[in-house]
Order: sequence, then C-alpha cells, then structure tokens
Amino acid sequence: MNTPLHILKKYWNYNEFRTPQQTIINNVLDGKDTLVLLPTGGGKSLCYQVPAMILEGVCIVISPLIALIQDQVNSLKEKNIKAIALTSQLTQEEVIVAFDNLQFGGYKFLYLSPEKLQSSFVQEKIKQLQVSLFAIDEAHCISEWGHDFRPSYLQLKVLKKLHPKTPFIALTATATKRVLEDIQLQLEIPNATVFKKSFQRKNLSYSVLFTEDIYGKLLQILKKLSGSSIIYTNSRKQTKTISNLLQINKFKSSFYHGGLSFLEKNEAFSKWMNDETPVMVATNAFGMGIDKPNVRAVIHINIPNSLENFIQEAGRAGRDGEKAYSILLTNNTQLFETTSKFESTIASVKFVKKVYSHLNQYYKVALGETPTTPFNFTLQEFCHTYQLNLLQTYNAIKILEKESILILDENYSKRSTLKFIISSKQLIHYINEHPVKGELIKLILRSYGGISEHHTIINEFNLAKKLTINKSDVVNHLNDLNSYGIVEYLFEDNSSKLLFLVAREDDYTINSISKSIQKRNQVKFDKLNATIAYIRNIKTCRNIQLLAYFDETSSTPCGQCDVCKTKTTKPSSVKDIIQEIIELLKHHPLSSKELVTQLKYSETEVLNSLKILLEKNKITITSQNKFKSNF
Repeated sequence: MNTPLHILKKYWNYNEFRTPQQTIINNVLDGKDTLVLLPTGGGKSLCYQVPAMILEGVCIVISPLIALIQDQVNSLKEKNIKAIALTSQLTQEEVIVAFDNLQFGGYKFLYLSPEKLQSSFVQEKIKQLQVSLFAIDEAHCISEWGHDFRPSYLQLKVLKKLHPKTPFIALTATATKRVLEDIQLQLEIPNATVFKKSFQRKNLSYSVLFTEDIYGKLLQILKKLSGSSIIYTNSRKQTKTISNLLQINKFKSSFYHGGLSFLEKNEAFSKWMNDETPVMVATNAFGMGIDKPNVRAVIHINIPNSLENFIQEAGRAGRDGEKAYSILLTNNTQLFETTSKFESTIASVKFVKKVYSHLNQYYKVALGETPTTPFNFTLQEFCHTYQLNLLQTYNAIKILEKESILILDENYSKRSTLKFIISSKQLIHYINEHPVKGELIKLILRSYGGISEHHTIINEFNLAKKLTINKSDVVNHLNDLNSYGIVEYLFEDNSSKLLFLVAREDDYTINSISKSIQKRNQVKFDKLNATIAYIRNIKTCRNIQLLAYFDETSSTPCGQCDVCKTKTTKPSSVKDIIQEIIELLKHHPLSSKELVTQLKYSETEVLNSLKILLEKNKITITSQNKFKSNF
C-alpha cells in the first residue's frame, strides 16, 4: 500500500516527517485546498510531492524561476521520479512532444512558469491531462504586497476553469498576514486550510554588529566558528574578492554567483556540501535546494533588500537544531549608501518607458508589430549603446518581464576562452609586425594573467570598449589569430535571449502598467526601510522584531541576540583589554585591524584602549602604521 510514509522512505530515504508535513499531506490527500507557510528549511516541496506520488494523474507545479524549476526537476529525476519542465527554451514541437509524454508516459510532475501558462495552446493541452493537484510555489508572488510580486501570477486562477475540481496547494516561506489573505483571494481558494509554522528558531541567534572594518570583523568571527558557514554579499565581484581574502587568511573557501558556469557552480556547491571548503561566499543566487544541517553561521556583509529575504537566508543556519548564528555586519556609511543606491537604480515609470523605447529602436521593431522570434541580447552592449545605467536598466527590463511585456532568458554559462600557444619571443615579433592586432594582444596580456599557461575566460565586449572598437572586430581579430596558430580561441555566444510578448504600442504599453510599477517600487522601498529600521533598533530584542514583522506576538526576549546581550553583559574592563593588547604587541607589531581580529572585544573597545596606551607612551606607531610595544 502506498502510504505517505512508504513514499517518503522509498524515494527520499527519510524515516519520518517533520512537523507539520504529515498533517498537510493528509489534508491534500483529502482533496482540500491548502495554504502552507513554512519558514526556510521546513520542507515545503515534500508537502505536494509526496501526495502527488499517491494520487492518480499529473501534479502541475507553477514556479517563478527557471533555475528553481530545473533544480526541482533534476532532483526528482535523480530519485527515478518522472518529471518534466516547460521553459521558454522549448520549441512548439518540443512542447507537443512533452504533452504527449505527460498524457501517455506515466509522468507525475509538470513544472512551468506562470508566463508559460498564459499560452492558450498550453492551457488547452493542460485541459486534456488528468491533473491530480495544482501546486503554486513561491505563492507570495501573487500578492502586490509580497516581496517579489509577479503580475503573471494573477492569471493562475485560469487553472480553476481548466480543472474546477482539482485541489490547490499554495506554498511560501515568507508571508505576512496581509499576503496570506491576498493569496487566498487571488487564487480563489477562500476555504483553504492554512498551515502556518512559527518563525521562532530558538537555536538561532540574531545579531547586528556595527563596524567600520567589515572584512576585519568577518575574519574575527570566522576564527571563533566551527562547522560550515555562508557569507552573503550583493556583489558578484565581491564573492571572489572575499573568498580570496579568506584563503589568504587560511580559511578554506568557495564562491558562488549567478554568472558562473554550471560546472563552476556545481564544483563550488559540492566542495561546500562535503566540507572541503566549509566557507561559502555567495550572492542570493546561492539559495535553492540548500539543506545542509551543520551550517553554524550565515553572515550578511551587505544590507538585504527585505526582511523576507533576510530571514530566508538566515534560516539556512542551524538546521540540525544545534546552536547557530545569523550575523549582519554594517555601518552608518553602508546604510546611507544602500538607500542612495536604491534611489538611483530604481526603475521609475519614466525610465521604464525610456528603456522600452530604446529596445524597440535597438531591434527595429515597427509600431504595432510583435516579433515572433527571440533576439540576442547583451545588457552591457545595450547600455553602452544608449549610455544607460547598467543596474537601473536591468531593473527596468525585469519589470517589463514581470509585467509580461517581454521575456529575458538570461545565459551566463557560455563564455569564450583564449590561450596563447607561441613563445614570448615569437609573440613580441608578431606584435611588432602587426601593430593593429598588437594593440589587442597587449591589452589581453595586461588584462588576463596566466593566459599563456592555460585557457582563460575572456570578455570580448570589455576588450572592445577599452580599444574603442566594435565587439565583432575583436572576435574577428581573435579568429584570425586562431587560424594563424598564435592562440587557441573558442568563441561562445553568451548573449541572453529577449522575446517581445506584446505588440509595440510605445507610451500606451507602459502607461497601462504605470500604476503597477509605482506600487511595486513603493513596496520595495517600504521593505528596504523595514530592514533598515530592524538594523537601527537596538532597544528591542531581534527575535521579537522579526516575529512582529511576520504577525507573531512575543514579549519574551531571546536572551541571545546582540540587543539582549548588551542589556545583560557587563562592560569589558579597560584594564583587561590593555593588558591583552600589550601581551600581543610583545611578540611583534600589529595593526588595529589585526588586533581587533585577534581579540574578543569590540572594535570600539580596542581602539579606545589603543588611544590610552598611546597617551601613556606604552606603545608607538611604526612606519608601517602598526602598533609596537615600548617594553
């Protein structure tokens, strides 16, 4: 007999469910609409995957991210469960074959994006299937008050018309009471049974630490930690920079961001999961499918754009139930810069209209025309052509995508590689004989170290911009050098695919969504302000603040966050701090950063003690800007 526990053991190799998974699954098996709010790590996917394995027919899963869809499908396939995904990359013929397989091939899961569901052809094909369950993942996206509202989610009620008797299960990890009510309203499931697990994590300590030396403080924290950790940053470039810094300081570290190839991501993830490199430095692209029990700390070195994102990322620590830490490092300068950057890169209605106009001009789309095939799109080249801010333009395009004006299928995995295969002497001779190509060769040698020893990833557009020539000219030069036997060059088209979904109607197209854009921007601003208010509030227990944001009432301080500890911890003795500094400086001179890293005291306490020691002439500053004992 196929019971939920039997399915769990057979396919997932677990012996028991987590609370309240079993109750949720039983509700689904009873054919009832279900709304699930389980914080990160609560095991939401099992709540629809297990019952779907028991019920007759196909479970249709709506998910907003292609990467998340692919991750889920791959995970099911590894368990020998038949699952398929419909993405924008499939041709019409491939979609037809996919639906034939769904109808006759024993598939249990169909994953697709809300945008794909808007196709009348896809809707007709779904109508022909035997559907056991509709699972709406990341259900907060349906609410204008959610942290990642997608207007395409508002069309999901069409599923009710296609299969009126099929139950819904809507799942989210972060939603306020207002958002939960909105989910029920928009999905037309007013009588859904709501399962909500508390955000309370008694083993997880939240701390916000102000420091002018974020990297130094980071090293100080990591020296005191055992087990695995995740460091979140908002910058792809910063992930590699910090990982290199950690390695220099003897920490085994990997880095991860959305711009890495599949192989690079997989290698970094595997090394971290196996504790070969216990520290992972990542953007929030590192978040899907993480279920590592021994993560002792999640450290944010930039300000998250919402408390929803923050609590999701922090919740990846301490899943084994043991003591774990969520630490946010910041300072007043960073708080100011975060707000300023938000204001300068937010895509206003006027700016979205400008970007949309340039896109039509860029691809020569005629008024009233809807191009039927996708265009190659490189954000850097587009922004360079029209002198647009890169991040602001990206935000504008993502708004156009979420408003179903276009689809941007991003492709970061394919990148060109280059290696010089002749001797340095031969290369110098060639440069002298061919000055035009010589300028490109010299720029490449300056830009990419070790390019004569191994195949190196290059960026043709950046090279072209520095030489003030076209990217195609760089590609042509490199192809010539490849044919002459001077380099081994493998060109890869890393452009994204951009597909227009509606006819060009210029201002009318944007005017019709202007109120939605304004509301979306205001919600984003409100959420950022809520995060900053949380950071600045040093009077209320962190745990109480977070629970209140998600509509949970608690008046009992956690006793372990930075706010609670400040109230209960006695101030450090200046005498003790001074004595420890003197002991350290007896061995060799140290900078203030090095002292802060090695001592258990706060940066302010160490700096104040150094001032006292300087005034008393017990230490001096060397020419290398380090402190030296006078004893």
